[in-house]
Amino acid sequence: MLKYTVPCFFLFIQILSSQFTNLPNFDEKKIRFGYFIGLNQYDFKINYNVNPEYSIKVNRGTGINVGLIGELKINDNIRLSLEPGLFSNNKELIFNERSQFTSYNDTVWNVKSNNVHLPILIKYSSKRIGNVRPYLKGGFSTSLNLGNIENNLESYGIVNNHFNKVNFYYELSFGIDFYLRYFKFSPSVRGVFSLKNEKKKNIPDNPWTGYVNKFFTRAIFINFSFY
Repeated sequence: MLKYTVPCFFLFIQILSSQFTNLPNFDEKKIRFGYFIGLNQYDFKINYNVNPEYSIKVNRGTGINVGLIGELKINDNIRLSLEPGLFSNNKELIFNERSQFTSYNDTVWNVKSNNVHLPILIKYSSKRIGNVRPYLKGGFSTSLNLGNIENNLESYGIVNNHFNKVNFYYELSFGIDFYLRYFKFSPSVRGVFSLKNEKKKNIPDNPWTGYVNKFFTRAIFINFSFY
């Protein structure tokens, strides 16, 4: 039902708002501000030193995004966008090389992410058609992860700090600006891809990540922005 409701909702907004030109001078502002709320899913791309008999499984969880938006107009179609936010998410890593562990609990890591996320993006908007204006965004970002990992590493004498706290990404996004009567509403879908290996160097050999070469974060953000 949801997959039909959401497109119909946006179509209804478009039809309703196209009868009048809402906020005709909105895009003339040199600087404008807004905020966003949304959902996210984080995943890992894992590169191995050798092909394992059983690969690591990632159980993705759905998290929440909240943040602010600041945009600087470059010309009629291009804006520079700064979008600091807090992105919360939990995911599980399941280690399937179970012969190396003494209990099932040893094979599960609950990875908690509370990322202070800071992207700098270029927004390219098409020509406005009525009260609708599609756009593309792309750029780079960094994040600081304030979360931690719940596991049994300490019982094996291994320090629980396998991942770097600071990461760097590139981002690509598609969205649509809807000019409503009193404000602009902008839903978007964004892909986020890590540029940096998140596995720390000099980690002692261990049953969990001893055969892993690199961890790279991948994520999908669905944001609903208001200006």
